[in-house]
Amino acid sequence: MNITEIAIKRPSLIIVLFSVFTLLGIIGYKNLSYELLPDFNQPVVVIKTMYPGAEPQEVETSVSRKIEDALSNLEGVDYLETKSMPNASVIIANLKYGTNVDKAMQDAQRYIDNIKKDLPADIQSPVMSKVSPNDLPIISISATSKLSDTEFFQKMKDDFLPQIQQLKGVAEITLLGGEEREFQVKVNQDKLVYYKISLSQVVDAINRTGLDLPAGKVQTQKENNSVRITGKFTAIEDIMNVQVAMPMPNSPVYVKDIANVIDGVKEVASVSRYNGVNGIGLMLKKQGDANAVDVSKLVQEKLKVIEEQNKDAGVKFTIADDSTDKTIAAVNSVVFDLFLAVILVSIVMLLFLRSYRNSLIVLVSIPTSLVTAFAVMWLLGYTLNLMTLLAMSLIIGILVDDAIVVLENIQRHLDKGKEKRNAAMDGRMENRFSTLSITLVDVVVFLPILFCKFWCRHAQTIFCYHYHPLHSQVC
Repeated sequence: MNITEIAIKRPSLIIVLFSVFTLLGIIGYKNLSYELLPDFNQPVVVIKTMYPGAEPQEVETSVSRKIEDALSNLEGVDYLETKSMPNASVIIANLKYGTNVDKAMQDAQRYIDNIKKDLPADIQSPVMSKVSPNDLPIISISATSKLSDTEFFQKMKDDFLPQIQQLKGVAEITLLGGEEREFQVKVNQDKLVYYKISLSQVVDAINRTGLDLPAGKVQTQKENNSVRITGKFTAIEDIMNVQVAMPMPNSPVYVKDIANVIDGVKEVASVSRYNGVNGIGLMLKKQGDANAVDVSKLVQEKLKVIEEQNKDAGVKFTIADDSTDKTIAAVNSVVFDLFLAVILVSIVMLLFLRSYRNSLIVLVSIPTSLVTAFAVMWLLGYTLNLMTLLAMSLIIGILVDDAIVVLENIQRHLDKGKEKRNAAMDGRMENRFSTLSITLVDVVVFLPILFCKFWCRHAQTIFCYHYHPLHSQVC
């Protein structure tokens, strides 16, 4: 007994099964995460090494080549790409497909640790990262206010940013632009020569003084208290009164004697501008398993709350780019296609077969079949992204084709005067190979894509060449 016979002879069983499947599908749809792209980790590892003050030639000979030689024995390496720039070395290790990226990163870290003694002493520790779509920010925000640039930046860093970072699903927020407050010590070289003091002495004196240090504890029979020496600077005068040296007895030299201390602005390394207006840019990334749409909603709600709380300061957040808009638009498009397909097929059945029953069958069967797919996606851990939504669009077309062919043939048998059960059985069994061939046509067309590496290789190139060498993010 095949499925068709069971469906005809036991209709109540089929109704119960599809009711359960529909319920599971609705539950699965509500629990599916929204993503722009599917979650996949490309076999690419990026090693970034900062070498402050070094020229590209020095970076190439002292850092890049040595790390390249160390990684040449790394298992699964297809080829290496090296970029030696001022102050930085970036090596992109393209691994063979099927290589375990996490294991490759562990091996690469071990190889690099083995040659650390051969690298320059003043380089920063090499930083490794995987290239993944999850590294892309999902929201780009531009923030402006009526406050001064330095005050707004400090308020953003100390107040607004922690409120957004504590939201569920938020992984990292990168600040771009703005002006950060900085105390600058501008030393007079002539006075250094006069007092016979080196610049390093000035730096050491300031660094040594501006610290809070533990100084032991005071213990009595009743109490036990910790003691700390508080030396952190709270005003410009504290820096100016730091003693640098004492070249002559009872003649100390202070910072104010050899330098001017000003309340300035840190050197601007990036600029954020939206519609010609300077502000502070926020690039927000989500956690790997978080729902991008839910994270976007939570962030936008929090931004409205912050704007309301700081209305007097004129704080305003503008969403410059939100990748979830594309995902929601894709989902809405598929839902619209679903309803349109069902309505059109129902109209076709009504006009050509002149049967309200066939139209009703289409209105019930096609949505039920598609909703069931959401339950399978949920159980398999899939997400609603461009790829799965494309598959759903293809499924709509296949269901429509199969439904029209089968129902038309069943109607033909009914017109011959056959009993309903026999007409359904004969009409379905006669077209089993036809409907199968319709489905296999799509399989034949799209199956080769599974074995095609072009898209993955192309995506890998895009991610790698857009990797910003001086920031730990994918642009």
